[in-house]
Amino acid sequence: MKTIVLGGGVIGVATAFYLRQQGCDVTLIEREPDVALSTSFGNAGVIAPGYVTPWAAPGMPAKILKYLFKPTSPLIFRPTFDPAQWRWIARWLRECDLERFRVNKQRMQRIAYYSRECLQEFRRCHPFDYGRSQGYLQLFRSEYDVELAQPALTILRDAGIAHREVTAAQCVEIEPGLRWARETPLSGLYLPDDEAGDCARFTRELRAICERNGVRFRFDTRVESLDVQGGAVRGVRIASERGSETLQGDAVVVALGVDSVALLAPLGVKVPLYPVKGYSATLPITDEEKAPLAALMDESLKTAITRFGNNLRVAGTAELGNRQTTLREQALQTLMKVLGDWFPHAANPTSAHFWVGRRPMTPDGAPLLGPSSVGNLWLNLGHGSTGWAMSMGSGRVVADLITQRQPEIDLDGLTLTRYRK
Repeated sequence: MKTIVLGGGVIGVATAFYLRQQGCDVTLIEREPDVALSTSFGNAGVIAPGYVTPWAAPGMPAKILKYLFKPTSPLIFRPTFDPAQWRWIARWLRECDLERFRVNKQRMQRIAYYSRECLQEFRRCHPFDYGRSQGYLQLFRSEYDVELAQPALTILRDAGIAHREVTAAQCVEIEPGLRWARETPLSGLYLPDDEAGDCARFTRELRAICERNGVRFRFDTRVESLDVQGGAVRGVRIASERGSETLQGDAVVVALGVDSVALLAPLGVKVPLYPVKGYSATLPITDEEKAPLAALMDESLKTAITRFGNNLRVAGTAELGNRQTTLREQALQTLMKVLGDWFPHAANPTSAHFWVGRRPMTPDGAPLLGPSSVGNLWLNLGHGSTGWAMSMGSGRVVADLITQRQPEIDLDGLTLTRYRK
């Protein structure tokens, strides 16, 4: 079967890997000169199935209002006249209900835990270094943070997920570098089975494995439209240095993140994605003893600090209302405040390399996997800020569906049909 994957982020490359593994002829199209140069490039790198949480959560609208006018904030809201923004917000507000939160979080955890199993299986066959670390520590600054975390904690307990609620002193035992912190956490939550790793580095290695197995990559190539005949996709019209051409395919997978919306709309396939911008800073470590060992999350400012070998990644902030990938000073200040509060002597702030990316967010948090309303056209998108955590499982599920295999997990609530009800 001739398959075409659109998108060279970790989601698209993982899909190409599993399609090839199942015997398909695979071509991947990417507009950048390499894989993982957009949303997959500068994320926090955390693979935390126990932590994956919908942005639509109880108390989140009030939290947005609380931080709206503060100089350092985990949330930046820029109202626009774009109707798509307000439609997305209206849907998102409905999902902030406690019962909806529980349903959505369980859906996200289902694909995230399966994805981690797929990653572990993959790692046994293809061991390579991508800056991996074990364990994930969440830091609570105040009682307010602890209160907001209670619904998620309840789900962890009910699901039997390994976790420990820890004191401030125990946080320092887990991460000794916190001895030099300028702040003292009220308490913390430790997830020992969660992990982290450099997503971009992993994706580049995965590309090399795909190429050795026969997957073709077309870089610097823009997708113009999909060729649909008789209610089914027959190919993809592309533009590259070679000119405009149409690639024929028996199946096409759209894994283009937020750019999927414009490509799918002419076909009547409506996907409720909106770009929620995320920021990160990457810095070389200057003092090993005063740096973190693994990954942490500042629950108040929703900012992660992750160690990749000799580098630190500080990632966070959700900005809604600006589609451009321009750096906003307010977001960068939040990142550097979090680093300065917890690990002030680990790295030199002047060495920070800043990045911004557009996260493809659905209102309820769960991704969109599987068939569209058009024949031969498949979706693998909408993973928001947890694409790395869900990538291998999502790729395998979609490859299974295309090759008419039964997926190993229940896909209820993970397909486009939930938005047609």
